[in-house]
Formats: sequence, C-alpha cells, structure tokens
Amino acid sequence: MKKTAVIFPGQGSQYIGMGLDFVNQDPDASTLMDLAEKISGFPLRQLCFAGPLEDLTRVLYLQPALTVVNLICWQQLNKRLPGFVPSFLAGHSLGEYSALFGAGVLNLADTLRLVTKRGELMEREGTAHPGGMRAIVGLSIEEVEDLLVDFSGPGVAVVANHNTATQVVLSGDTEGLDAVGERCSARGAKVIPLKVSVANHSPLVAGAVEDFAAYMSGVSFQPPEIPVLFNVTGRYEAQPLAMKSIMARQIASRVRWLEIVNQMVAEEVEVIVELGPKNVLTGMMKKILPKNSGIICMQADSPETLDKVAEVLVA
Repeated sequence: MKKTAVIFPGQGSQYIGMGLDFVNQDPDASTLMDLAEKISGFPLRQLCFAGPLEDLTRVLYLQPALTVVNLICWQQLNKRLPGFVPSFLAGHSLGEYSALFGAGVLNLADTLRLVTKRGELMEREGTAHPGGMRAIVGLSIEEVEDLLVDFSGPGVAVVANHNTATQVVLSGDTEGLDAVGERCSARGAKVIPLKVSVANHSPLVAGAVEDFAAYMSGVSFQPPEIPVLFNVTGRYEAQPLAMKSIMARQIASRVRWLEIVNQMVAEEVEVIVELGPKNVLTGMMKKILPKNSGIICMQADSPETLDKVAEVLVA
C-alpha cells in the first residue's frame, strides 16, 4: 500500500447528519454510537443526526459527538481494508484523541471518557471565561506574532493554531479578538469567526489543565503502535508519561499543524486521508503541500467516500 497518513478533524468540522449513514447501514457503527452515548451520558444520536446545531456546537456535547464519528470512520476504513496500517497518525486539536485510539495508545472506552471529561472541563472554563476563536487568513505567523507583541490589552488574544503559512487562528475574549482582529484587517488579512463556543488553546481555558491531568492519571496510556505527531510539539512521542503531560497541556497550548504536515512531507508521505466530518484539514493541504508534490489528499465521512479512499490505498 502507499505510504499513508491518516488525520482526524477537531472542533469546527461538525454538521447535522454526521455519521448517520454509517449507523443506519452497519450494526458495528451503531454499537459504537451506543457505547459513546452510555459513556458520555449524552444523546449523541440526536445531536449528531438532528441537532440543533447550537447544542452540537457546545463544547460539552461536541467533544464526544465529533470523536465518536471520527472513530466510526476509522472503524469503517479498517473493515474495508483489514490489516491496514498507516505510516503516521495525527489529529487537529480534539482530533488528536482519535489518533491516539488508532495508534493503540488508548482503548475505546478511555478515549470516549477522556474527551467527555475534556469537554466538561473546557465548558466549565468557557463559562467562567467567555471567548471564541477567529481565523486570520493572509498573514504569516511572524506577522501575527508581531501584532500580538504590541498588543497590551485590554482583553486576551493569543495564537491558538498555526495551520498554514498564511492561516493563523487566534483565541481569546471578544475584546481582545476585536482589537487584534482589527489590526490584522488593517494589514490586509481576512478575519473569520469560527463555530466554537470556547476560547480553545488559550489562557482562558488553562484552568482545565491541572484537573484534566489529574483525571488522566487514572487512565492507561500505551506506547503507540503507529507513530503519532503531537499538536503541542509537532514531533513524535512514545513514552506514556510524556504523552499524558502533552495531552494535558494541549488544552491551552498552540496547535502546530503546519509543522506536523511538513514532517509528513519530509518523510515522503504519498497519501493523506482525513477521516471525519467535512474537509477542513484537506482544504488546508492545498495551502501547505509543495506544488507538484504528487501527494494525494482525500477526505471521507460517508460509505461512498470511504470506498473511494480504500480503492486509492490499494491501487
């Protein structure tokens, strides 16, 4: 098979109807959804299949909802290609938990428990410290950081995601995002509010880190069977204690997505498959990959699109 990376999306990729066809067509997918509902205690079928979108977007519900759809997509790909082992796994923010499951670092139940607890803690912090996120398109990370150096408030704004060479996501409160967003606009950037309910990867949710680390202390992490590139470092890690520390810090740390993809390119990946709702990460690839790289980028969140991915991987 071709040298493949599988990547999983995070918050912002949700939509009403995600995962519905799989659950309707395959009892195994339905069983996985049942387990996620039992562990989370939330009506995930209702949220994923019928909404309302406002509820699905709440970090409390979204984290287990999006994760179970990612995991169903992974399950369904492996049913189509028994024995399939990608060369790398990665996930964008919340999607990193799906990658850890795929790599054998976490078992299924613990994956769902962790994202449920993460959602609870981040909703708590979001309620205490309201905020949001905005994509800055058209400026480099250096240009955005220069603007932030000169920003002394009032308000909070930090770099949350370094997605591409010209797409940086800011996280913070409304006052800070408005002020820095205006400065970015004055430099010619496009400022796009994101569909999230919490200021992820910012000091506004840092209060969740210690409590989440304490919760994770009772969860077993195994060395990865497939290499995982981590958001916080942009590098591999194989030691369970180090991975726990990274995943706790990830809540309030920068997502180094551009570094992750560049590492895959450097290691001569041939196919990158986004497994999960929408094609946000696949769209980023067009901005990241070198021209004429020959790397195939595909996205799958339905039986039909997964069939196409399977055909390409075995070609």
